[in-house]
Order: sequence, then structure tokens, then C-alpha cells
Amino acid sequence: MDPKFITIKEVAINNNCPECYSANGLHFTFKQKFVETTFYKSLTTATAHELFCKTCNNIIYPVTWTDDIDRVFEYHQRAFKPKKPSVKLKKIAWIAIGLLLGIIAVAIVATVVFMQL
Repeated sequence: MDPKFITIKEVAINNNCPECYSANGLHFTFKQKFVETTFYKSLTTATAHELFCKTCNNIIYPVTWTDDIDRVFEYHQRAFKPKKPSVKLKKIAWIAIGLLLGIIAVAIVATVVFMQL
């Protein structure tokens, strides 16, 4: 399954957009990677960021950032605290673990019984 990024923090900044020069449309979005498979859900340590202008509806890539935007980004990046990484097993994983332990227990009991014969 595809990894997704969930939004942890969104910050509006007052810098001018390099594309449309609007002073009130820029938003930094900080995201954290979320992986969901058949057996588990996991929040990882991988993070991403994006600068988006809601006035001109464009993603502003770091190549076009001004020095002011860089400084604001560095400040918010230091203030950004990602959530702790975690793993949650789904019901099917718990069933598989239970079946595996059951098979191992049956194999051990069968070995002990046959050893006594």
C-alpha cells in the first residue's frame, strides 16, 4: 500500500508570494509519513514540508523562495515537533500471531507425546 503523509501543522505566513506577490496567501504545511498495510498501521519519523499559495493556488518550490521565506521556514521547522513514531497491529495480524503460536504449541505438545511413546 502507498505511504501517505498526514498534516501535523499548518502555518500561515505574511511573506510575499514569489509567483503572484500576494502578502496573505502563503501557508507552510508540515507532514509526517503514515504507512498502512494489511497487517499494521505505522507513523514513521519521515517528515515533509510544502509551501502553498492559496491566492494563486501554486506550490512554491524552495528554488524560488526568498531569503525572508527561508528564515521563516527555518524558524517554523525548529518549532515543528512531529508525533512520536508508532506501530499498531491490525486484527488480522493478531489472528496470524495467535495461529502461529497455536501451531507452535501443538507441535511442542506432539513432540513431547511422541517422545514418551
